[in-house]
Amino acid sequence: MTLTAIDQAATALSAPVVIGIDPSLTGTGLASSNGWCDVIGYKKTRSKDPGITQLPHAERLTAMRNLVDQVTTAIGTPTLAVMELPAPSRSGGGAHERGWFWWQIYNHLTTHDIPTGLLAPNARALYATGKGTATKGAVIDAITRRFPDWATEGNDNAADAVALMAAGRDWLGHPITDLPKTHRAALDKATWPTLTGATR
Repeated sequence: MTLTAIDQAATALSAPVVIGIDPSLTGTGLASSNGWCDVIGYKKTRSKDPGITQLPHAERLTAMRNLVDQVTTAIGTPTLAVMELPAPSRSGGGAHERGWFWWQIYNHLTTHDIPTGLLAPNARALYATGKGTATKGAVIDAITRRFPDWATEGNDNAADAVALMAAGRDWLGHPITDLPKTHRAALDKATWPTLTGATR
């Protein structure tokens, strides 16, 4: 059975609220099952200003704390949050800062008793496209096609967040749309919380 647009809208309104979170210092993707997505990141005041990982340490810490506050405020108190796990093999600078940022968001979720699911990048790509090694462009295309109500505007961080959110809704038994088994195999590769009083 295929869910129509009307079915999807009705299901979105009646089902638990899930937030997908793709943490990034320059563009954290957030997507809510209530139909919105956003990207929050450090923005330079001027083009010649240093990036967040090049700021003096005191300023860097302040900027990162401000980002954590902005992201956690936007998250609110959903029924379930689904975060993308860090990619330890990722090259480039800022690994120290990215790790701190990820753990600060995770700490906020756990200390506020928000059940949290965790998906590795390849599981997120698998859920979106059916292929764990899918490119960013392929994920954007798949999300745009299958979840048109979420305006990602071609942003890969927002598209990733929608995939994470949709995986969480699917795991809770409230899928937003029907996906093939190849895509849904990603759910078995995730780490899911224990939900007290859950019906699933």
